[in-house]
Amino acid sequence: MRVLVTGARGKVGSATAAALVEAGHEVTGTDLMRGVFERPVPGEPAYVQADLTNAGDAFAVARGMDAVVHTAAIPEPTHNPPATVFQNNLMATFNVLEAAVRFGVSRFVNISSETVPGFFFPERSFLADYVPVDEQHPIRPQDPYALSKYFGELLMDAAVRRSDIRCISIRPCWVQHEGNYERNLGPQVRDRSVLSANFWSYIDLYDLADAIVLAVQSSLPGHEVFYIASPDNVGGPLAEMVRKHYGDGIEIRPLDRKDASGISCAKAKRMLGYAPKRSWRDYLDEQGRLKPEVARRRKAEAS
Repeated sequence: MRVLVTGARGKVGSATAAALVEAGHEVTGTDLMRGVFERPVPGEPAYVQADLTNAGDAFAVARGMDAVVHTAAIPEPTHNPPATVFQNNLMATFNVLEAAVRFGVSRFVNISSETVPGFFFPERSFLADYVPVDEQHPIRPQDPYALSKYFGELLMDAAVRRSDIRCISIRPCWVQHEGNYERNLGPQVRDRSVLSANFWSYIDLYDLADAIVLAVQSSLPGHEVFYIASPDNVGGPLAEMVRKHYGDGIEIRPLDRKDASGISCAKAKRMLGYAPKRSWRDYLDEQGRLKPEVARRRKAEAS
């Protein structure tokens, strides 16, 4: 398929573009960064600079595509004014989706967020109703990022009502790769009392990219929402840790493993064929430090 990947110079977008190329698709990336007049690296996707909050740019890059993967966004609400986060994320999604509908694109994969239920960046804190959190959990966002992502999912609902497009919204957990596992998850490995709003959950970047490829290739009708998480967590026994740190305020539902993720990916496994292959243990030792072989590989790749 001819696939447009928005946010192609970002963490998720770049890995997704590479995975789609590996799967045999013809990929075009778009982002805010300028392209360069250089001979492309073999296998490198085509690239077009575009500001997707501008409808004309969105229509220009979506034309002729069979599928769109929309990863472009301001990725969280703490480093920009609220209005900037909301306007950028919502209007970029609206414009690209509108272009996809009008051009008859068959598949739209929308990268939403695990923050949609609202307990990640609230001004008035509250807890999840239960763990593992799944797609049926109530949605009560307060912040501009979670709101923009939730409204993006509603745009997908509207699109499938008014056209033949098929949509999938992916809600990734906190995305990790070789360069940030130690920084982000190391403290939690060393100290279980270091809390996170997603209950010690995470997703490996390359497992996420594989899941997005599955979504692009899926024939599921309508609009489906999927959490994408690694099956394990970085803290240890989930039920024990939730009771210790949150008391009885959160219902603990049946777990498929003792160290289960606080975010359930059961629906994605069942309906998408999602099969994660990687764990934090592939990168970090039991003290939360980057394994020597991973560090050597990173150094070799950088040189």
